[in-house]
Amino acid sequence: MARPVDTGPALPRMGPGLVLRMLSKRARPVPPGVAAPLLSTFSLAGLDRRHVARYGVALGFAPGTLALTYWYLPVQRAHMATLLSDAFHYRLAGIVHVENVLTAHAAPPDGVALALATRIDILAPTASGAVYCELETVGSANGERIFTCTSKYLARRGQPGAAPRAAKPALERGAVIDSWTLAPSDGRAYARISGDWNPIHLTRWSARLMGLPAPIIHGMHTLARTCAALERRAGRPVVSISVRFKAPLPLGATAVLTQGPQPNGYVVFRGAVAAADGTFTLA
Repeated sequence: MARPVDTGPALPRMGPGLVLRMLSKRARPVPPGVAAPLLSTFSLAGLDRRHVARYGVALGFAPGTLALTYWYLPVQRAHMATLLSDAFHYRLAGIVHVENVLTAHAAPPDGVALALATRIDILAPTASGAVYCELETVGSANGERIFTCTSKYLARRGQPGAAPRAAKPALERGAVIDSWTLAPSDGRAYARISGDWNPIHLTRWSARLMGLPAPIIHGMHTLARTCAALERRAGRPVVSISVRFKAPLPLGATAVLTQGPQPNGYVVFRGAVAAADGTFTLA
């Protein structure tokens, strides 16, 4: 039976305070057996259209666009608040976002509060002992589904070499769609818009404190830039997009967005390394 998480109805703000709570949360003993899903529901009192516009300009979307990837901003707040529950036994510092799917179903009505209902399932450990969790958040207004966001996170790493990995063919570079070079300040700029002040994205010294040799850009920054470029090329909105984060993009690196193996696919490269790939659907 699923266990509701005891949280308030208002969606908490994403900012340094919430990030600090995330980084300071410690792991707790995991009870035996299959973990029940964690459930939460938060209320978002409508959209801040000025913030939506700032986000769109910063990530390259057309003026007046409600970017599909914008929905991840309130979703992340719901995710983090739910993961901070005592019912989630894993530490949050070092949790890795590995996959995401965003789908728009309808335009949100103006002046109407949105309900964000989240379900988190802890998956059975892999052969190496790694533990993943799947998170689905449905945003609705007046009972109508507005968007769905499904995410997958690595909550606990497995033992190196504990299970053999099947060799995967390297992704070939298709036609170039767009490219951008990340400035040293881009992590902080995106943090100001998204509220995600995770130290791994900010400065060299803060990334090193978290065990990384250099700061990396937020994965959802990469997805947003990708989504905006795909819309510019097609002249139509993207209504669904998926991503697998395969390798980090350090600040200062150049990202090259290319056509994927399928007509509705894409790959983001850093040099010869595929940093992200996925599929998309146009309106």
